[in-house]
Amino acid sequence: MGGENVQIEKSNNNSSSSSSSSSSSPSASGPPPTRFSHFWSSALRAKTLTAPSVRTNDGEGLLRRLGLFELVLIGVGASVGAGIFVVTGTVARDAGPGVTISFLLAGAASVLNALCYAELASRFPAVVGGAYLYAYTAFNELTAFLVFAQLMLDYHIGAASIARSLASYVVSILELFPFFKENIPSWIGHGGEEFLGGTLSINILAPILLALLTIVLCWGVGESSVLNSCMTVVKVIIVIVVIFAGAFEVDVSNWSPFAPNGFKEILTGATVVFFAYVGFDAVANSAEESKKPQRDLPIAILGSLLICAALYVGVSLVITGMVPYKFLDEDAPLSDAFASRGLKYVSVLISFGAVAGLTTTLLVGLYVQSRLYLGLGRDGLLPSIFAKVHPKRHTPVHSQVWVGIVAGILAGLFNVRVLSHILSVGTLTGYSVVSACVIALRWKDRTSRNDSSRLTSAWRQGVICLIIIACCGFGAGLFYRINASYILLIVAVVIAVLASAMLCLRHGYLDPPGFSCPGVPLLPAVSIFFNLFLFAQLHYEAWWRFVILSCISIGLYAFYGQYHADPSSDTIVYHRVHVAEAQ
Repeated sequence: MGGENVQIEKSNNNSSSSSSSSSSSPSASGPPPTRFSHFWSSALRAKTLTAPSVRTNDGEGLLRRLGLFELVLIGVGASVGAGIFVVTGTVARDAGPGVTISFLLAGAASVLNALCYAELASRFPAVVGGAYLYAYTAFNELTAFLVFAQLMLDYHIGAASIARSLASYVVSILELFPFFKENIPSWIGHGGEEFLGGTLSINILAPILLALLTIVLCWGVGESSVLNSCMTVVKVIIVIVVIFAGAFEVDVSNWSPFAPNGFKEILTGATVVFFAYVGFDAVANSAEESKKPQRDLPIAILGSLLICAALYVGVSLVITGMVPYKFLDEDAPLSDAFASRGLKYVSVLISFGAVAGLTTTLLVGLYVQSRLYLGLGRDGLLPSIFAKVHPKRHTPVHSQVWVGIVAGILAGLFNVRVLSHILSVGTLTGYSVVSACVIALRWKDRTSRNDSSRLTSAWRQGVICLIIIACCGFGAGLFYRINASYILLIVAVVIAVLASAMLCLRHGYLDPPGFSCPGVPLLPAVSIFFNLFLFAQLHYEAWWRFVILSCISIGLYAFYGQYHADPSSDTIVYHRVHVAEAQ
């Protein structure tokens, strides 16, 4: 696979219908297409996967340097941040020791998404793109661009927020030394110097940290992988030490009652801690730099998820066993729990673990963003400068620098914590679309998508069923959120079940090569339903963010993407260098 060129054909969904209509028209030269018809035909273009042709190419390309171990660490590094030291205690104050069940439920829901990602990662040629590429192939160009936009805003705001938190932890460690204690002004690292009523918040250290990590990522995937691997191993070791050290301080009487506020608080806690598992999608975006992507990506996606689940459950049991859940500190519950037991050295260790955790999360986040920009630059949906790969470093330097600049401006000038409540929209949107892609790409009768005369074709019926399941998931989540009658909740579930049954009865499903997600279409349908259920639990501002950003994205696509995405090019070739050069 090392020296191959993977070909992905770009086809127009309406090509067959347009050709048939032109042939049947009385005049060979019909009226020129209107702007709307051009927009619609462009928006419905899709990629068609073909078997890779093996050729050698020594030009610009990404290096295949990531093995299974590095891919697992990328997934763990992207998921386990400082949140493991904070979120566990925050949720435990409401769910009690039942926070352990919350993490298990959220982990089970994440497994559904991970199985879908694993199938597509093993099925697709090893090129960058992730959820964007899957949506481009299963559905159409506009859907793929909307998925990219929602994901990218999450990544940009998330990177800026993490950079600020990392700067704060770095300053906290520096203040352990007497020379720095209480001598570091707030505009350097702690929070920031606020202006204009808090709209502007100057922070110097966060952009500096972002610049350093951007340099590492531009230098080469091997170097950034080494840094991520080292920091992730340190982080995991610290978490394991914390678990074992706390296990000797556990008082089992603190685990009774296990669910003091009932199962509803446990379920609500699951919707909160679900986001502690996000990150395995970063593994899918590493496909083009993986040595054996079809074999390693599914293992890495599921393996990293299971490791994270074990760490979260262990920390949850320890923290609720050491201190009664009612007395857990909200800001730093884990370090406060150890300090209350006289184990202050563990509190210091937790600070170092938080720095390592935030560093890897930020590093992987910046890495994934640049690869997504690279994919859209190649496809013409963004300017071609984003598609350039450095001939010596074999990294998308322009995309990487752009990502660092955007995150640096947000982290250095704005109070990004105010925007944190509109996060996770892109993640849940991407997960839902990926699950839908698994179903759509398994349909045997995919040719009917091009037949515009068949308004009730099996393909269209399938898409309608997927939309119904998504709407029912959001509706059920909304009814649960506002404490509506359980009858409404049951109705939403029943309609979703009927739509899932239609998917089973109206379609035949192919067995894909490589890893196969079990239970298709039911398992991906459940994943879509639960993702939209969680979407309904987000802040109302997040819903507005989804609508507004979607409108802006459609406008950008209408003015740029539809004209620059090249529909006349039958094949897009992604160049790669030999495996021997990567080793």
